[in-house]
Amino acid sequence: MKVRAALIPIAVVAGVTLLVAAAARDPLRQPRRSSPANVTPTLSSAVATVDDYLNQSWTDANIAPAEPADDLQILRRLSLALHGTIPSLEEIRQFQTDTQPDKLRRWTRRLLDDLRFADYFAQRLARVYVGVDEGPFIIFRRDRLTDWLSSRLQADHPYDETVRHLIAETGLWTGAPAVNFVTSARIDEDFDENKLAGRTVRAFLGQRIDCAQCHDHPFRDWTQDQFEGLAAHFGQVSLSPFGVEDKPQEYTIQDRETLEDRTVAPSVPFSPTWLPTAGTSRGQLAAWLTHPENRRFRRATVNRVWGLLFGRAYLRPVDDLDDPPPTATPDLLDLLADDFAAQNYSIKHLIETITATQAFRAASTIDGGDDKSLAAAESKSAIFPLVRLRPEQVIGAILQAASVQTIDRNSHLLVRTIRLIREGDFIREYGDLGSDELQERGGTIPQRLVLMNGDLVRELMESNLFNSVGGTATMAPTDEQCIETAFLICLTRKPTPPESAHFVAQLQDSTDESREQVVEDLFWSLLNTTEFSWNH
Repeated sequence: MKVRAALIPIAVVAGVTLLVAAAARDPLRQPRRSSPANVTPTLSSAVATVDDYLNQSWTDANIAPAEPADDLQILRRLSLALHGTIPSLEEIRQFQTDTQPDKLRRWTRRLLDDLRFADYFAQRLARVYVGVDEGPFIIFRRDRLTDWLSSRLQADHPYDETVRHLIAETGLWTGAPAVNFVTSARIDEDFDENKLAGRTVRAFLGQRIDCAQCHDHPFRDWTQDQFEGLAAHFGQVSLSPFGVEDKPQEYTIQDRETLEDRTVAPSVPFSPTWLPTAGTSRGQLAAWLTHPENRRFRRATVNRVWGLLFGRAYLRPVDDLDDPPPTATPDLLDLLADDFAAQNYSIKHLIETITATQAFRAASTIDGGDDKSLAAAESKSAIFPLVRLRPEQVIGAILQAASVQTIDRNSHLLVRTIRLIREGDFIREYGDLGSDELQERGGTIPQRLVLMNGDLVRELMESNLFNSVGGTATMAPTDEQCIETAFLICLTRKPTPPESAHFVAQLQDSTDESREQVVEDLFWSLLNTTEFSWNH
């Protein structure tokens, strides 16, 4: 056996050993957090409406939907989507022993009430709002923005209200964190109103109008005049010792043809009656953008949240949507968007609704399905799409797999600090997806090599008293339970009978000295499977 921490006091060793053993073997450990109340009739009604729409669309297209996924598979999807990591063994044991009704819905609410959801979703949304660049030095604070977003998500503030703050906030980027949406577009001494206009429409209306900055859009109805009118709303932004302010002034640009300056008045591309008559120009734009009748805003939000949950937007590309269909023929986005608005723009309610639908809970395979039938099923959300994990999900899953206990804000400061450092280093080496995070990309050979040959996986999977590998190797009462525990920790599922028989045979053939090495190799192999790196 390997030399262990011989200098560690016996009391500490014994305490840690008992803790690991209890988590790995005792299925009756009490959860840290209380379970939320049962779901409301409103949620059930919304889910039923969406499911009715989906079933009718499948019938019309002559598509047989996939069978429901098993509960552990859905738990893994929820954890990856809401926390950016796989569930811990501690959570899996609690989930397995939960026999109360509506378990999946209650666990969805539990994951949503966990601070890890607010922190992770805030990071995802910040990429949409301000990109991934560090922004201008001093006056842009990404950390303040994400902390503010996290607090609003945790409290479930209305999303339309959050957006109005982002568009129209004034003040310092530290004291009024929403203002970082604007300061992220500061270039030298001026704000880039064109960047802000394009980003606003992409983030909150789900449409690309950037090319209209120079000419009318070749495929859409967006015109250059419309783009300029939107940009003019940001043309009154100024910076003072008190932070971002709105200074009444004319917005002038240089005409590309005459090269002469001309004044552009703030305007909107459609439904100008939604603009209020009072307030700052940015405040008026924010009110227009989130107007109760603005279907584009609601649909774009629902489509993006769907994408964050599935790894793939319902309508793609997520930021280049067509104009909404006629109100007489609402589609799935309209059904979800109307319920979203009726529930005071609650992001948590929207997530609960989507994750309770047949689409989210469907298996990712269809028995006997060929490529054509699988593609047809995916196009109609009759099967859960196979999607490659994001870089932060990969490293989050690896770090969690190395620990029996849940890694969250309750974890020791040292554990959280190490995780933060390793996560940053891994993503830089593995590759960041940038702000276009829902754009589908293939894996690369260097990424596979980072997992297979990188120091991180090797170090984390090296058996010791403090990690899941050591606890599983030394505390599992039988070989079969040892293999099952490893599969649950890494893949959130039990091994199939052939898988179990194969690895049990290796353990039975091992000596006491080599047993830990066999378990180390098993963990390393599971983390390097294709299954580990994909959501399914």
